[in-house]
Amino acid sequence: MADGVINDNNVIDVSDRLDKLALDVLELSKNTLLVNLRFMDVALNQLVPTAQPGSLSTDGEHLFYDARFVLKRYMAEKELPVRDYLHTVLHCVLHHNFEVDSMEAKYWNLACDIAVENIINELDIKSAAVQKQPAQIKEIENMKGKVSQLTADKIYKYLTAESMTPEELARLADLFLSDDHEGWYEEFVPESDEENSPDSQEKPDEQDSSDNQDKVEDNQPQQQQQQEEPQEQNQFQMPQQSVLETVEAPRQQEIEEIWKDISERMQVDLETLSKGKGDARGGLMQNLRPLNKKRYDYTTFLRKFSVLGEELKVNDDEFDYIFYTYGLKLYEKMPLIEPLEYKEDKRIRDFVIAIDTSGSVKGDMVQKFVEKTYSILKQSESFFNKINLHIIQCDAEIQQDVKITSQEEFDDYIKNMKLFGFGGTDFRPVFEYVEKLREEKEFTDLRGLIYFTDGDGTFPKKMPDYKAAFVFIENDEERPPVPPWAIQLVLEADDI
Repeated sequence: MADGVINDNNVIDVSDRLDKLALDVLELSKNTLLVNLRFMDVALNQLVPTAQPGSLSTDGEHLFYDARFVLKRYMAEKELPVRDYLHTVLHCVLHHNFEVDSMEAKYWNLACDIAVENIINELDIKSAAVQKQPAQIKEIENMKGKVSQLTADKIYKYLTAESMTPEELARLADLFLSDDHEGWYEEFVPESDEENSPDSQEKPDEQDSSDNQDKVEDNQPQQQQQQEEPQEQNQFQMPQQSVLETVEAPRQQEIEEIWKDISERMQVDLETLSKGKGDARGGLMQNLRPLNKKRYDYTTFLRKFSVLGEELKVNDDEFDYIFYTYGLKLYEKMPLIEPLEYKEDKRIRDFVIAIDTSGSVKGDMVQKFVEKTYSILKQSESFFNKINLHIIQCDAEIQQDVKITSQEEFDDYIKNMKLFGFGGTDFRPVFEYVEKLREEKEFTDLRGLIYFTDGDGTFPKKMPDYKAAFVFIENDEERPPVPPWAIQLVLEADDI
């Protein structure tokens, strides 16, 4: 062998050594995080290290890494791989890589990175503290005045609403970037390197190393890459091979369920065992709560307030076709038994909508809530022929009561709706007023009162003998607990 020429065996040996070193760095990073974040033990052990040209990425099942990328990061700052590892795992914990369908990639990628980096900064792990952290904290502090919560969803809405220049977006992306999100948007098949190589950020480096393996300069780098792949796979022994064999099966939903379970367990652990940690983990809890909370359908919820009533219509459940047709045959056009022309059905008849018009409640959201409720009630299966609906506006006292008995009156109310009050909040006057209406026989059978509010008010101590629900729009403020007799429903603005 001539001087300066490296044979194939030496190149493979170098590649093996690089992979071993990179795996050691990743293992050290994971163990460092396990020592500091015991509540994340399952999450940190979930991803299977898998060699792939590029940088660092995940599909929720594998931790794809480029050995040179990992080692370069370690040589630049030994804390960077630790931070990168946690960064990538947190994306899975918070389902960032599973919620990309309706998102614009450039904004969603940046929003997810900002949310995750903020969590890492708040966790305040010395072994994950890097040089760019102070600059990140400064940017996040500037953002806090414009973003209610530093979750990926809310940061995404902020970024899409702001008129940022491409240069500004690129600057923020560079500041918060740790891993590659390309695999989030298209299905990754580990056996096919040709599909992934164009997306690799470190492709030039990989080609440089491949050029030393052969004297052919055109197609040899791709051939050599395919030859090295079995060597890289063997390096990770059986666990990695068994995972790769199942990748081709449709496992996306299963992977999502696994991470959903991990997220829920982490939240329970943080809420119970980790209460003494102060605000250091507030950002993580802030992201986990909306992720793990149940989403409710307001239409279904409203129909729970329905009551039994009799409406004039054919009762199909009690109609006997045998006797009916037999009568027609026997007596010619005269049925032996007529179908019942009434039916008990669940319809909303006596109903109260109370609107909190205190200064802390936004008028536009109240308008949307009433319109949403109206659209549900307007459906034929939700209305009796005659209805008795009271829409009461109240802050610390009753401001307005409008009685609705028909769809036409409801249409007119929505068209000319005005809000009154904007003082303090007290829920008791509404319940006292409704009780007075009941004594005056205003309601035949009141079964439901739904109170739209921010929750910052005085609740009645006595339980009413009808259903009462408080509907909140999700916000950042700590709302007081509702009484045990009341139904609580938290909706997002998008649900309204």
